[in-house]
Amino acid sequence: MTDHSIRAGELFLAGYNCSQSVVVAFCDLTGLSEEFSAKLSSSFGGGMGRMREVCGAVSGMLTVAGLLYGYGAPDDAAKKAHYTLVQALAGQFRDEHGSIICREILKNPPSDPNPTPRTAEFYKTRPCARMVMTAARILDEYIALHPVEEPCHGPDL
Repeated sequence: MTDHSIRAGELFLAGYNCSQSVVVAFCDLTGLSEEFSAKLSSSFGGGMGRMREVCGAVSGMLTVAGLLYGYGAPDDAAKKAHYTLVQALAGQFRDEHGSIICREILKNPPSDPNPTPRTAEFYKTRPCARMVMTAARILDEYIALHPVEEPCHGPDL
């Protein structure tokens, strides 16, 4: 387990959504504040606003990948390289968990906009803490092979 993986799991258990847990865990590398990171990723929890689409942990992992390795101006070669990375990271997550789709991972739970109360039963039956830890670990493994020269130095918003 990696430090970012442990931190992502802790953040999820503290009440952050799945996407926020991953993005906030990597603030040391993105250079973004925890508050800005949480706001930036808040829409992607529950598979994008509890619509149960792409797993929020995956969205968080890919958000951080964009901040660290993404392109900033229109450039087809850079776009292709980044999309190749996105597909590889998502593919590794899919290989480990069978899907990157929230409703498939959670076996088609309700998708209304009401957050599920974070009870002991919630944590016992939901695999989400494991998902955020997996996403952070996959990203850490990639970073270890492709070190980031320096933190992103994003705005401290």
